[in-house]
Amino acid sequence: MRKQQLVSQKFFKRSQKKLFNHLSKIILTLLFLLLVFAIPSQAQPKLNNWSSAPIITDSWQIFQTSEVTTKTAPVVLDGRELFRVSASGGYAASERADGIATQLQNAIDSNKSPQLKIETRNQLPVIFLNGEQLLTVTNQDSFKGAILQERAQFWSQKILKAIEKAQQERTNNYLQQQLSLSGFILLIALILSRFIKQLETYPVREAIQRIIPGIAKRNRAKPSNLTTLYRLKLGLLQFILWVSVLFIITEFFPLLRSWRYKFLNLLIGSLTNSWFNLGDKSYSFLNLLILTALFWGLIILSGNLTTLLRTRILQVTRMNRGSQEVISIVLKYSLISIGTIVLLQIWGLNLSSLALIGSALGVGIGFGFQEIAKNFASGLVLLFERSVQVGDFIQIGQHLGTVERIGARSIVLKTLDKISIIVPNSRLLAEEVTNWSHDNPASRLHLPVGVAYGSDVEKVKTALLSIAEEHPEVLRYPQPQVFFNSFGESSLNFELLVWTSDPSRQVRLKSDLYFQIEQIFKNKEIEVPFPQRDLHLRNANLPLTLSPQLENYLLQFLKSLSVQQSRNGKR
Repeated sequence: MRKQQLVSQKFFKRSQKKLFNHLSKIILTLLFLLLVFAIPSQAQPKLNNWSSAPIITDSWQIFQTSEVTTKTAPVVLDGRELFRVSASGGYAASERADGIATQLQNAIDSNKSPQLKIETRNQLPVIFLNGEQLLTVTNQDSFKGAILQERAQFWSQKILKAIEKAQQERTNNYLQQQLSLSGFILLIALILSRFIKQLETYPVREAIQRIIPGIAKRNRAKPSNLTTLYRLKLGLLQFILWVSVLFIITEFFPLLRSWRYKFLNLLIGSLTNSWFNLGDKSYSFLNLLILTALFWGLIILSGNLTTLLRTRILQVTRMNRGSQEVISIVLKYSLISIGTIVLLQIWGLNLSSLALIGSALGVGIGFGFQEIAKNFASGLVLLFERSVQVGDFIQIGQHLGTVERIGARSIVLKTLDKISIIVPNSRLLAEEVTNWSHDNPASRLHLPVGVAYGSDVEKVKTALLSIAEEHPEVLRYPQPQVFFNSFGESSLNFELLVWTSDPSRQVRLKSDLYFQIEQIFKNKEIEVPFPQRDLHLRNANLPLTLSPQLENYLLQFLKSLSVQQSRNGKR
């Protein structure tokens, strides 16, 4: 039963992880597409060319080009754009749009059924609303090749529908329905928000049980330890949820929709207005965001391609890990460098205009980022010199371990205790590094052994060699050796030399050999000494001279002690 619970918990955790991975990919893809297709410099109205029998439409992109927005202005009613008008008759486009919007608002407030008609004056169609002139459709209001009469007819239909809808949205029945619908949406949003909040602590099944009453809470899982990236994904879901709810609810009510339109216009204006110039082109904050997103996508794409190359192609060639890592890192940074140049060229940046910025950046790096630049240069030297490679067993200072990764700034050294230590690249070039795996991974281990005086040295040698030859991790060639090093103070000092092909296991190998040496010495009755000192007295009488007073005191003390003992015996 316990095993089934663990299996089910692992299954739900995997399902939860896959679910949010897919959701995050969809969200990031949508955001990326939104950024790419909302570029102000590329946004064009969908209505570009008019045929002889055009289909009239006023659908526009989210962001208009600067040329369109400066020559035309939108006519807005209750937060909805109806159409755009241009300057005419000495009036600016914004003045015409505001005047038309004011008349439309008055028609809505009158609660009368709107009456629209079109008359031709001075060969231009004029739209009348409730007997008052609303606007004149001029050639500037229409696109090249468009028929003015058809444009006026299309606008009048939009105006009529907009006024009727606005009057309907101000009725009590409509407001009651929308309030009820808004309350229902808020309730659903609160449930979803609580569910996402529970996912920060519990798996999917446990989170569902905690927000839906009546479901038995069986097999309660322990709170899970989530990564920072996972929590960021949940936070992003919360943000998208409440932004969507806010957008939907504000769409129901005219006043809220008008406020939303003004806020979005202000936000879009701050993003699309030019902030600085490079060469003959100006760039906005939105341009910088999109360029940053493209750079981020380039870095991720380069990393994925190099990972795919290393795991799918280079491993088949049976290259060592060091060579695979060198090829992967060089390819990754080459792709990033080439992609950066291509992106800047496509974006329209003149790289020659960045020469001054590049020189200033170089000076800043020279003064403020000396260590980073030094580590980066050291990393390049390590990659091409290959004195230290991925998979090497090295010792630097007090740290002993295997090189797991060589980065642009540092290496990751995993010690025998499975602790990752970040070592700057410059330290590998400035200090002595013991590389057990360089060129030839076979390494010789020294095992000092001491035996007591009087032991049979040939017997000791035979025992040590037999132990080394029987161990599976000791190489048969070069052969193990035993040397008689010296006569110690309390022992005969030998040294066992063995070879191993895996230096990272030297601690375990030494331990195994010492265990077996102790066992075979015990079986063969070979004594292992320990330091000790013996004191020999040549004369039994100690040459000590006491003063007469001290002698009398000691005699009296001994007499009193004997008297006390005799009294105790009588009792």
